[in-house]
Amino acid sequence: MHSIGPRGRALSGPLGLALGAALCVAGPAWADAKAGAEVFTRKCVSCHSPRRGVIVSGPSLAGLFGRKAGSVKDFPYSPAVKASPLVWNAQTLDTFVAQPRKTIPGITMASPGIADPTQRADLISYLATLK
Repeated sequence: MHSIGPRGRALSGPLGLALGAALCVAGPAWADAKAGAEVFTRKCVSCHSPRRGVIVSGPSLAGLFGRKAGSVKDFPYSPAVKASPLVWNAQTLDTFVAQPRKTIPGITMASPGIADPTQRADLISYLATLK
């Protein structure tokens, strides 16, 4: 297994396995939630709230980890999201945030995604703090 470490370097062997396992839970240990809050402010807050129960044009991202995609009550998800089997964790979020339209074809979310792996890891680390 290879994991992506700081600055986008591939990590293999025991370190890569350990980071890969950490990424599945709440993001890699080297990720910076404070920097992730800044990424959220720049790229996500225009459509998503960090506060539970607050819907902007997208669903609230509070309590995201462990939640099935398309399951916020009273939010009008696209059929593609409603049909998605994804459950949000660091790994599924990393894949989704990198390429939303490829991960869930037919999604109506406007964002093209975040290509930079460090920004994604920081964002995911921040999202993990939103309870």
